[in-house]
Amino acid sequence: MLLTTKFLRPTPDPRAVRRHRLDALLEPGQGKRLNLIVAPAGFGKTTLVSQWCTRNSTSTAWLSLDEFDDQPGQFWQYLIGAFKHAGLMGLENTEKHLARQQDGDLTAAITGLINALSEDRNPWHLVLDDYHVIGTDAIHRQLAWFTDYLPPGILITLASRTEPPLPLARWRVRRQVQDVHPGLMAFSEDECRAFFQDTMAMTLSEQEIRTICRRTEGWVAAMQLSALSGRAAALLPGQSQHARIVAPDGKLISDYVLTEVLQQLPDDVTGFLLDTACCPRLCSSLCNALRDRDDSQAMLHRLLTQNLFLIPLDNHNEWFRYHDLFREALLQRLQQIDPGRASKLQALTIDWLLDHGHVQDAIAQIVSRKDTERLARVLAEHGNNLIHGGYHLPVLQWLDAIPYSQLIDSPQLQMLRIWSLFFANRVEGLEPLLTEVEDLLDRRVADSHPDAEGALAIHSEISLVRSYLARSRNDEKNASDLTRQVLKDIDQIQIPLKSVTYYGLGLDYFGQGELNDAEEALASAVHYGQIERKASTVLSSGGLLAWIQYHRGDTDLALTTTSRVRNWVDEHYADPAQPRLISCWQNSALTEIYRERNEPELAASYLSPLLEHVEKGTEPGQHVVIQYVRGHLAFSEGQIELAIELLEDAVVIGNKRREHILFEPPAASALLARCYLAAGHPEKAMSSLQATLKTPATNPLNREQNQIALARVQVAQGDLQQAQETLSALIPVAERNAHNRHLVEILLVYADALAQEHRAEEASDKLEAALDRAENSGFLRLFSEESPTLRQLLLDCPRLRTPGRWNRELLSMLKDQQIRKSAQPRPLQLNSSANAAGGVLAEPLSQREQEVLGLINQGLANKDIAANINVAPATVKAHIRNLYGKLGASRRTEALAKARELGLLED
Repeated sequence: MLLTTKFLRPTPDPRAVRRHRLDALLEPGQGKRLNLIVAPAGFGKTTLVSQWCTRNSTSTAWLSLDEFDDQPGQFWQYLIGAFKHAGLMGLENTEKHLARQQDGDLTAAITGLINALSEDRNPWHLVLDDYHVIGTDAIHRQLAWFTDYLPPGILITLASRTEPPLPLARWRVRRQVQDVHPGLMAFSEDECRAFFQDTMAMTLSEQEIRTICRRTEGWVAAMQLSALSGRAAALLPGQSQHARIVAPDGKLISDYVLTEVLQQLPDDVTGFLLDTACCPRLCSSLCNALRDRDDSQAMLHRLLTQNLFLIPLDNHNEWFRYHDLFREALLQRLQQIDPGRASKLQALTIDWLLDHGHVQDAIAQIVSRKDTERLARVLAEHGNNLIHGGYHLPVLQWLDAIPYSQLIDSPQLQMLRIWSLFFANRVEGLEPLLTEVEDLLDRRVADSHPDAEGALAIHSEISLVRSYLARSRNDEKNASDLTRQVLKDIDQIQIPLKSVTYYGLGLDYFGQGELNDAEEALASAVHYGQIERKASTVLSSGGLLAWIQYHRGDTDLALTTTSRVRNWVDEHYADPAQPRLISCWQNSALTEIYRERNEPELAASYLSPLLEHVEKGTEPGQHVVIQYVRGHLAFSEGQIELAIELLEDAVVIGNKRREHILFEPPAASALLARCYLAAGHPEKAMSSLQATLKTPATNPLNREQNQIALARVQVAQGDLQQAQETLSALIPVAERNAHNRHLVEILLVYADALAQEHRAEEASDKLEAALDRAENSGFLRLFSEESPTLRQLLLDCPRLRTPGRWNRELLSMLKDQQIRKSAQPRPLQLNSSANAAGGVLAEPLSQREQEVLGLINQGLANKDIAANINVAPATVKAHIRNLYGKLGASRRTEALAKARELGLLED
């Protein structure tokens, strides 16, 4: 039962001041997703938003939060309830997902809400009032994900006393946020007049009102400070003080705050402010260390109650920060009166941050001091963990701040550069760098350098990097030998390398098809990655482990693996203000699992974060994996043209960049062949398999997939006996290696071949065997993607009418697919009996080419066409080249003219 009063928008006081200028800021804008109103209590946040909503005709979901909503399940139950209360339809499945959520994974429910908003196609406002009561990181991450994937026209307005830990920096760069800070909330002269005269029924002269507004420029916090410091009289006419405050527009706070205000505050408060000005964030322990006192928590509470520019960063009054402008002014003041103390305090701050694990904050301070010697020491000590925590690009930037002469003389720093380049997928020039480090180590050993004892550890790192490079060259033996050598040495070295080494070993076993050993090695990689706090290795190892478990039919185990890994990463390595750390393997495995379970929306939600990596450029192996699962999802949804484009891209990149791929990616050629068959092009299907059949894949999973695809082509070409021979050879291997997903597919294709030979009883036996294995694994989509003949056999199968949830789901899915197929309009058939020159086409346009032609006719540029149909610009160019060839044209205007002559476009 939900408390519906939480969904009721407060009725604004008719006497309240109308804030027209702020109303304008809150209005929707191009690309805007969030209004962020952050101000202390009593600044009128709720009143402002309530007034704005009252004058706005857009549908609004309002949620007033309280401390009981600081639990993910309840938070989203109320947020979804707010939309339902406001009239949003189509939330039934979302509510079911919410009720069925396990292990705190609310992805399905959040995805359902996003889809409901998208299908509604109307603009919506969501207001979250008192968001400062939310302190659970999981909620912040989920809300950030929700905000990132909202459809156009949805605007969130968030009112809070504290700045929430959301990815605000990223959203601000993209101009998706409208910030309304206390400076903007301050009254203008007109608002000040209205407040005193209308709301408060006070009589002040125009001169008094102008004086207050001019002296403070409407900054309420500064007015409060003046009152607290006994200088309120300075704001009234007739006083001699010429105090002046500058509005918070990026300039420093004026001399009024630095001199008049600070001078009037008690000495202990002024001293505390100056002593802690160098801290990017404040807590009592840090302040005590800087001041050599034990009363800092009480002082922070005192500053907070007096509203002295102190902003809480949590709801427990543990962490704070000063208003940026105020802190800059304090630092400037401290530098003026005691530069030596300013330097000492900053050094003490850095020491405390390092001692308490706030390494990145400490490095930022060190860089600002241009202390390259200390930067080198800190990176040598902490750089490895930063890199494996996903911060390889910042490490590269910090290394660039160190003089080359200092960098070249340090094997540790050189290895940090190598690892950073490795994780940034810039592997082309690593071999010479590795050789340079080896030469430096050899010289140090020969010279009995004090650091020579650490040579073994760095040599092990070098071997580990070389093992990954060997994998990219398909040199499996060398890769395996190097990895095993590292495992022998690993217990004698200080550098935590076990997780990365076991991940490499898992890749080796996976490539060899030894899946039991691969699972064991990857489980060890996850275990040691957690010990070593290497979040990226934990995610990648767990993701590949789940990928293997899924293909072996252990789908529930795969989901358990991904859930445990995700929960560990979110618990031990998560900053809600930063983008969520993801793994290509993990998200790809989840995309495949939910696609197979016939939950395409949920599959797409795990695929979505990977698409940005493809667009911005990622490691070629990851590119192939992402395009493979993306193409598979498109194929499952019947988007054959799109699937072909994506898989052709995967094949091209896989062949062109093979030397840069550290593993054998999925068999994109096999899936591409299936797509060609679905599009009615068996000759193209066979052509796509030629290279893989000539040079069989190293990975047994890929070899099997290519052979299954070959059997499909043989069935399509009527070579049914040959197809059965191909499949018969695969069955014992798939059974022996527990490749259960492939085994189900093999049995289905076999049943299809038998059915086409009218051997109904044998086909039924194969079908029953496939159903038995698929039910144990929870496979569904495998059946709906088969031929119409096989789907009809399944619909007639008595087995699917026996009790059982899986039977019901499979039968329902097949019936729904049959209804959709019969309801689909036939695609437009173009006249294919003549050529372009004579008024008829020799070869008809494909569906995608016709779509591109229509977008060209609308005047769209290539990049806009690419965005419209969700493909790469290079793919659009290829379609246009094909169009020109079929139409006999050489440019756009000529192509459009000929298309109109042929009746392909309306005049």
